Amino acid sequence: MNERDSEQVAQTFSERGYTLTPSEHDADAILINTCSVRDQAEQKALGKMGIMGKHREARPHVVFGFMGCMAQSRGEELFKRIPHLDVVVGTQKYHRVFDYVDSVLTRRLKGRMDEVGAEMVTNRVEDEVVQVNAHKVISARVVDTDEEVGSQNTIRDHVPREMRRAKAFVSIMQGCNMRCSFCIVPDTRGKERGRPIADIVQEVEGLVSEGVKEVTLLGQIVNLYGRTEFKNVDGKSPFVQLLEAVHAIEGLERIRFTSPHPIGFRDDLVAAFTYLPKLCSHIHFPMQSGSDRILKKMRRPYKNEKFLAICAKMKAARPDLSITTDIIVGFPGETEEDFQESMKCMREIGFDNSFIFRYSIRKDTPAAEMEGQLDEATKERRNQEMLAQQDEMTMAKNERFIGTRQAVLCEGPSKTNKERLCGRTSQNKIVIFDGDAERMTGEIFDVIIEDSTGFTLYGTPMLE
Repeated sequence: MNERDSEQVAQTFSERGYTLTPSEHDADAILINTCSVRDQAEQKALGKMGIMGKHREARPHVVFGFMGCMAQSRGEELFKRIPHLDVVVGTQKYHRVFDYVDSVLTRRLKGRMDEVGAEMVTNRVEDEVVQVNAHKVISARVVDTDEEVGSQNTIRDHVPREMRRAKAFVSIMQGCNMRCSFCIVPDTRGKERGRPIADIVQEVEGLVSEGVKEVTLLGQIVNLYGRTEFKNVDGKSPFVQLLEAVHAIEGLERIRFTSPHPIGFRDDLVAAFTYLPKLCSHIHFPMQSGSDRILKKMRRPYKNEKFLAICAKMKAARPDLSITTDIIVGFPGETEEDFQESMKCMREIGFDNSFIFRYSIRKDTPAAEMEGQLDEATKERRNQEMLAQQDEMTMAKNERFIGTRQAVLCEGPSKTNKERLCGRTSQNKIVIFDGDAERMTGEIFDVIIEDSTGFTLYGTPMLE
């Protein structure tokens, strides 16, 4: 989701005359889009921005900014942590970032050109005053974390690519009305707000006209899309109505979505996998815990039995389905028995992969104040034990693909080896193979799977 939000901001800068640079050393504006789901992500962002302060010495005009969830939750506090910081913009203000950054940068560059010996002068950022438009004058230290009606409709533009791209992310909603005890997202992203189906379809149609074959629909709880704005029709939820509308777009080959919540995974969505063949045979389905006791403490409104039942229904609807998940280990009060319940559930479902996280305290969440906070050693031991089990399951599942013929969407050069190409199966399995990037990127073709190294498959394309 952050990747999609970042692309929207980048497109705004590009269409107004700026050029994206791969090197921070050449940049006039450096922005970090932040996440607050885990403490590690916040610390990484703070560390990176702190290190980048060295650019201020050689290039005093450079504008530094934080966007996203950490910006939303911490606001003005971030200026105390990062003295060279200029702009802090929250999750409902991505479409305002350009105006703030451009105004600060323009003022700075103009001021330095007007000064005699400007290269020897360093102004205090706090003393700068910037006019954003005819009505708004701001300090160079900009903080905008206010709510804004309609902000969900502003994440709709994509950065043009030199090479044809195979897939794209499409934001269909913002916010979350759930109140999981460990999660800060409802505070940083606001309440659920869905975009109109017609607008989403128009965006996807534009992407398909540029050669995109696969879209991933994004939402904090994606399968609850539209529940506060739109009505069910013929027993179908707004999300299923959206899936049907996107599925009807000619030229689109694949549809993914992330991440659904068990309470929104009803029979109409299960049934959609039986009559919408463009839906990929993969769902990312966060379990969080296999213990009913811990699920209750997490404020996850379902029991393990319900989660298992949904997975069983989905596998019946789409027999080749792969399921991946999120799991938190070391939640406050988690006993060894609770942990083993999660391990048991993992084995029973047979996840293709799991994103396993050690619980970390997030301020202003109920879980942060709970008794029974576990020590880091216990959390790390459980994390490693669960990772080992998942690795074993993943390797066994991927070995079964060896010798099979799989339809693969080529995404372009591999990130780890630019001499080879990378693609994905409908089950979201990564496949590495040889070929011509210019000719094959964005195309779907069969690949004979010949080897597996655990998480990655290798094969030979079968091109006509």
